[in-house]
Amino acid sequence: MNQNITSTNEAKEASVAELLEKLSSSERGLTGSEAKERLQKYGPNEITEKKTSALVKFLSYFWGPIPWMIEIAVVLSGILHRWDDFTIILALLMLNVTVGFWQEHKADNAIELLKQKLALKARVLRDGKWLEVSASEMVPGDVIRLRLGDICPADAKLITGDYLLVDESALTGESLPVEKHVSDVTYSGSVIRQGEMDALVVATGMNTFFGKTARLVEAAKTQSHFQKAVIKIGDYLIVFALVLVAFTFLVVLFRHESLLEFFQFALVLLVAAIPAALPAVLSVSMAVGAITLAGDGAIVSKLAAVEEMAGMDILCSDKTGTITKNELVLTEINHFQDFSENDVLLFASLASREEDRDPIDDAVLARTKTLKDFSELAGSYRVLSFKPFDPVSKRTEAEVEDSAGNRFLVTKGAPQAVSALMDSEVAMIGKVTTDSKVTTDDGENTVGSQVEKYVDEFASRGYRALGVGRTDAQGNWHFAGLLALYDPPRDDSAETIRTAQDMGVDVKMITGDHLAIAKEISRQVNLKQDIMLPTSFLDLPDRNAEEIVENADGFAQVFPEHKYHIVELLQHRGHIIGMTGDGVNDAPALKKADAGIAVAGATDAAKSAADIVLTKPGLSVIVNALKESRKIFQRMNNYALYRITETIRVLLFITFSILAFKFYPVTSLMIVLLALLNDAPIMTIAYDNVKYSDLPEKWDMRILLSMATLLGVIGVISSFGILYIGLHIFQLSHEVLQSFIYLKLSVAGHLTIFVARTKSYFWSVKPAKILFAAVIVTQLIATLITVYGFLLPAMGWKLALFVWGYALTAFVITDFIKVQAYRLLNHTGIKFHA
Repeated sequence: MNQNITSTNEAKEASVAELLEKLSSSERGLTGSEAKERLQKYGPNEITEKKTSALVKFLSYFWGPIPWMIEIAVVLSGILHRWDDFTIILALLMLNVTVGFWQEHKADNAIELLKQKLALKARVLRDGKWLEVSASEMVPGDVIRLRLGDICPADAKLITGDYLLVDESALTGESLPVEKHVSDVTYSGSVIRQGEMDALVVATGMNTFFGKTARLVEAAKTQSHFQKAVIKIGDYLIVFALVLVAFTFLVVLFRHESLLEFFQFALVLLVAAIPAALPAVLSVSMAVGAITLAGDGAIVSKLAAVEEMAGMDILCSDKTGTITKNELVLTEINHFQDFSENDVLLFASLASREEDRDPIDDAVLARTKTLKDFSELAGSYRVLSFKPFDPVSKRTEAEVEDSAGNRFLVTKGAPQAVSALMDSEVAMIGKVTTDSKVTTDDGENTVGSQVEKYVDEFASRGYRALGVGRTDAQGNWHFAGLLALYDPPRDDSAETIRTAQDMGVDVKMITGDHLAIAKEISRQVNLKQDIMLPTSFLDLPDRNAEEIVENADGFAQVFPEHKYHIVELLQHRGHIIGMTGDGVNDAPALKKADAGIAVAGATDAAKSAADIVLTKPGLSVIVNALKESRKIFQRMNNYALYRITETIRVLLFITFSILAFKFYPVTSLMIVLLALLNDAPIMTIAYDNVKYSDLPEKWDMRILLSMATLLGVIGVISSFGILYIGLHIFQLSHEVLQSFIYLKLSVAGHLTIFVARTKSYFWSVKPAKILFAAVIVTQLIATLITVYGFLLPAMGWKLALFVWGYALTAFVITDFIKVQAYRLLNHTGIKFHA
């Protein structure tokens, strides 16, 4: 299924006769039986997709380092018949799985929306008769009719008719409708704006230009840096726990101690080692940030994109509709001979018709509405007849009558077509507006050569030239002037790009438009102008191509697979890529990018492929999203540091206590209480006050794990200090000593969050009220549990107050050591802002 007789590219090169022969068809189309056979052979004209069942997706969350650790703990609890531990640990596992599953449950429906965009019905010639059938029944070799307003149902070769004006902007990014004639190819999903022609279907379904785009979207699967970071943290803690368990196992064998006791120890150690709430807390941090971003006009559809935005160091921005307004604007008027600017604009407006909704006509008429008294001037003329754009003559024409009853013709269109109406020997002196960059020699030139000179100058600045002419009383044509049209940048684009660059983000413009247009727009929005064509890297080895793509300032005349490849090459160089876009053609690259951003007004397919959808126009929302995402990253990094520090501290302390003193300092129930009382309220860190970085953020495992290990070791030393005091100074009983140690681990553990949340001294950034309140409330609960003996042996207020004083003293000392350690570890000089 979905094999194909010929490709769209081959169809472009072949003649109509060759294609008809190759497809075993004729200008009278196929018979009904032939169409049925081909439908069986080639499959329906649809975008196919691979679906993963919800059950498989759900079960996948039980696979991975952190789930494995929790599952082993569950099994050990069952083997040892510790059903309280079994229930609590299993509940932690299910909570983790459920949170992760629901976050990703909004399955990516980009493929579905691409499928919906295919035309639903099409006119096809079967058995010599025109029928209207479902577009999904189109097969290679069918002859179809395309007319105004149709969505092309398949890739097809035009075989009969005059012309078509085809809007391919959603496919190629080209902002203007494309003119098509016999032997040209139209793409599936493009919109017919003018004309009527018959066409031969050459490719259907996944073999169309549109289908290949869908295949790219489907192929664009990436693992987020957030997922990689969680896996690395899990791996680190697993190895750490296994080394300690293995070492302890050897000691137990050497001492000939009970293996049952060892398994109990292994269970406690695993429960302590599992950062069970780590994925959930990090996800909640991103979800809370996503709500903030939504208020700023950025809807997050994939939570991990929040973290990717924080680390984004290259933004690949589509031009049309993203940096520019995606609307033609009349930017400059060059008037010739004795005509004025207003004359040229008047003639052009008379040769335009508003009801046609032609983008060029709209641009001309929009300019007239900005001029005072122009409507009154135009109202003194009456259009007697109007000839719409004709691709043969390449111009529009109108017969006009003025208030005095004089009749004349006006025209606008391709400059060469308008100048050809004039006698080539007629002389003309070039006069230009004062703001024009064109300079002319004094003297006379032929109309054709002078027009060509101005057209070339416009093209060098990325403008499209439009010629305007009129007849005199004798019916002779005169070239009135030239209009310059282009798709202008959005008002905020230049400022937004400059701000993004100040935040360490390299902006590269990627467009399907012409090279000259790309360079001109780059100049206007303060981007560098080293714009490359895809041919500069396509056939090169990856290493060379990566270097070219990395150094280029942007790319012009690109297709969807080029955008996808550019993102892929940059990712290979270690960059975190943001990609903005609005059209179907942007969907594969949006999906492939680390942070795909669909701008306001984007197609549904682009929105579904994107991770973040902007609801406000322009790129300015991205700057706010960058700042907010970097704050969210800071919160996640702070929590990860806290969680790893705590795990290391508890693991080492328990292990060394058992090895050195043959003493279990805490029970498994106490470990679970630590996890519940410390991790659940710590989710309020998602609302904490932080400062964002001026440079892109990334998970620096060297600094994170080094600092966590250092703080953890300090915590172990502190814990052994209080164990010594409890054993030898206070001479506490075994049971009370465990409560004593538990309260110290709980209070000191929560104070660690205030150490972890800043790189400077703990008072440098004021904590959020909700975080501070959560710490106080949970530690009061832990204190009351140990003081009055609820679940644990009672120890009284004196011991509890001593623990608090000891923990606060250790906290201040630890914070001082942390600041000195960061100065040694981190020499990047990153600046932070509130």
